[in-house]
Amino acid sequence: MFKSFFINVKYRLWAWGGIVALIAMTSFQVYLTVLLNSWYAKFYDILQKAEDIDGFWNAMIEFSYIAMTYVVLAAFLFWFAQHYAFRWREAINHYYIPLWNRCPDNIEGASQRIQQDTYEFSKFLERFGLGLFRAILTLIAFIPILWELSSHVTLPYFKDIEGSLFYLAFLTSFGGIFISYIVGIKLPGIEYDNQKKEAAYRKKLVYSEDDKKHADIESLLSLFLGVRVNYFKLFNHYSYFTLWENIYGQTMIILPYIVMAPSLFVGVITLGVVTQTGNAFGKVNDSFSYFIDHWIEITKFLSVIKRLREFENLLKENAK
Repeated sequence: MFKSFFINVKYRLWAWGGIVALIAMTSFQVYLTVLLNSWYAKFYDILQKAEDIDGFWNAMIEFSYIAMTYVVLAAFLFWFAQHYAFRWREAINHYYIPLWNRCPDNIEGASQRIQQDTYEFSKFLERFGLGLFRAILTLIAFIPILWELSSHVTLPYFKDIEGSLFYLAFLTSFGGIFISYIVGIKLPGIEYDNQKKEAAYRKKLVYSEDDKKHADIESLLSLFLGVRVNYFKLFNHYSYFTLWENIYGQTMIILPYIVMAPSLFVGVITLGVVTQTGNAFGKVNDSFSYFIDHWIEITKFLSVIKRLREFENLLKENAK
């Protein structure tokens, strides 16, 4: 999966050069979010005063420059990431197909693994891999901001802790990750079983399409029953996880405002600082909680990795 892309001379420029380009663009994208966070403080202070009309329009112009740059960059980054992921998929396909062609034994589900699993692998890397890197950069950029904003906290106990907002974001995020692991611990295995049952059912249908002798109604319905049972199990476990995910997400939205509200009410801070804090806390918490937000995708990806590793091992064993 990795050697076929990063070591292959044909794809080396895309593999390593593409990573450098993705890092550079993502870093600049995070820098723009830092500029927007500072803009929130100034803009909401202007709204609170409701007097500085010139300042309002200047803030709008500043926002336009930052936002348009961000939008254009995001569009290009999305386009480039798709091409990068597809090149990776192409490299894996060019590695698998010759080995499969020389394989004397029939490997169950080979067509699905070469076509569908490599597609899922590349799409996940496009979405999750780049997002994870962005989350790491966001942490690096916003932790100092959140630490500094913690000095405005007047809530009892919290006000005595330096960097209290950072610790709050850290603890709630990793607590959430632990609970997510417990709630979703069975999902990777169920996803793996689901793909195996789908592959068996699809294989029988393909054979039946080519030759009606294989179209045994009892066998087809039996295979579909296995798919049905596994999907219902999957639906139940995903419903538990989605319930927890939504409860956690909504709580994290209001938490920074609960912590900062007393400081606003006694006049220690302005509305701009509250808004900036909410945004910075959200960025740090979202970055820490990245695995929670993408847990369902991760479970599917783990099942894909497991199937591709099995496939690679079978190909290598048969190639000996």
